[in-house]
Amino acid sequence: MHEFKLPDMSCGHCLAAVTAAVKEADGQADVKVDLAQRTVKVESGLSREALADVLSEAGYPPAA
Repeated sequence: MHEFKLPDMSCGHCLAAVTAAVKEADGQADVKVDLAQRTVKVESGLSREALADVLSEAGYPPAA
């Protein structure tokens, strides 16, 4: 399970975009978004780096 802090995520559209981006990269991924905390937890076969790239390309770069 990988957890990312996404400071740019602020609304329901953001939540949907983040979920869709991860699911497009890995259709089997389990995505849990906490909008209030601006975090996403992802269970996936992809590496942490690959998931960070997917999130960044979707416009939600993870905080360092």
